[in-house]
Amino acid sequence: MKHIIFTKIKKIFEHKAIVLMYHRVAEPESDVWELAVSPERFEQHLKVLKKIGSVVPLHQLAGSVNSHNLPKNNIAITFDDGYIDNFKIAKPLLEKYKIPATFFITSGKIENGREFWWDELEHLFLFTAHLPSVFSMVVNEHAIEFELMDESYLTEEIRQKHRLWKACAEEPPTIRARLFYKLWEHIKPLPFTEQDRYLEMIRKWAGLSLMARPDYRTMSANELQQLASDNLFTIGAHTVTHPALAHYNADIQKKEINENRKFLQEITGREINLLAYPYGNYSIETIQMASDSGFNAAFTTEEKTLLINSHIYRLGRFQVKNLTGAEFKNQLNIWRLQ
Repeated sequence: MKHIIFTKIKKIFEHKAIVLMYHRVAEPESDVWELAVSPERFEQHLKVLKKIGSVVPLHQLAGSVNSHNLPKNNIAITFDDGYIDNFKIAKPLLEKYKIPATFFITSGKIENGREFWWDELEHLFLFTAHLPSVFSMVVNEHAIEFELMDESYLTEEIRQKHRLWKACAEEPPTIRARLFYKLWEHIKPLPFTEQDRYLEMIRKWAGLSLMARPDYRTMSANELQQLASDNLFTIGAHTVTHPALAHYNADIQKKEINENRKFLQEITGREINLLAYPYGNYSIETIQMASDSGFNAAFTTEEKTLLINSHIYRLGRFQVKNLTGAEFKNQLNIWRLQ
């Protein structure tokens, strides 16, 4: 019992920091991976953080870990992927409250207007009005066969179930959702060209053409330049095509990371010294690559605080969900005790 009490007291006084991970500031029709925070609630988060007064640039926090001189209770904000709402909505709000943030940018979608594969797949299966009644396809050497039965047509009841579904915490609520999740599992580890090929096959099966919803695109090169021109913000590397890096050999990982970095440096005119692993997925080779490439720090999606002895290429982050300001404040207190 004394040991437990001592451990809790030690955690309270321990020097540690928190890195927050956002993806989108938007209100999409569905958010199965809980990646979006509404603009209203994001502003509530910023008000909480402004009141706390300990938000610092990510590179400053990483430098403190590197030098083993970590201040107590600092917080840094990050965004992954580079969605357009980061520029249109998050940027003005961050500027309003003068709060710094780092944006980890996937460069492969810049200028082509295409959606990320997971967004398109979600929309195809969860919100297409009519789909063929039978799905049969071999994906990454796995035979996937489903009969949609009466879910071939999207009813309002099914649509509502899809709107509310949280895939990380709940079982798929419909046949369509089960099919979507199965395909997501098998498509996720594939190279971009294979992901694209399977999406094209699925579109043909569904009788649909390539779509690109404006609110789901990434920032353009011009928008990225504007973002990077503000000293409040830092740009970080996030690969070219957003692969699950641990599934690839060292050469492919190096190409994905270094080409992304080179592109971002040319566009922004800034040194790119921070890296975030897509999906938080990495291997021993990935860590070595980050070190050999001279990155100052690299970040995962592992939910853990930063400590003085944290591995500089395995730094954790906490995914922020669509919480109210009060809920967010409580969650920060919980994270601080971890």
